Amino acid sequence: MTRLHLNPLLVVSAAVAALVGLPVASVLTNILSGGTGAIWSHLAATVLPDYVANTLVLCLTVGLGVVVVGVATAWLTTMHEFPGRRIFEWALILPLAMPAYVLAYVYTDFLQFVGPLQSFLRESFGWSKADYWFPEV
Repeated sequence: MTRLHLNPLLVVSAAVAALVGLPVASVLTNILSGGTGAIWSHLAATVLPDYVANTLVLCLTVGLGVVVVGVATAWLTTMHEFPGRRIFEWALILPLAMPAYVLAYVYTDFLQFVGPLQSFLRESFGWSKADYWFPEV
């Protein structure tokens, strides 16, 4: 008789995947059970169109910005010799090594009203909040 050997890494991976998948499975079960019709009708009538439109605008503008910046910097570092080129080749890859949520926290902290950028602008130019416009973070 042969004995079944389970890889511990496989067991742990399956357990983590099951835990991550439980909320998604719960939402899908609620949707497919049919008891959520009033909730989806309410969401579709109030906030869902704005959320979908904002998501599409965000995806398109971020995608366009990434393509423009990515292609331009890749072309410059590939086609031209300039001081620091070798550093840029590696530095342009670094954002891929940072988790997106960490970068989001960093950008939010840097760009918020009490962050270093807006504080520097107010202190340097003597501006108040009413003197300049900055996107709400």
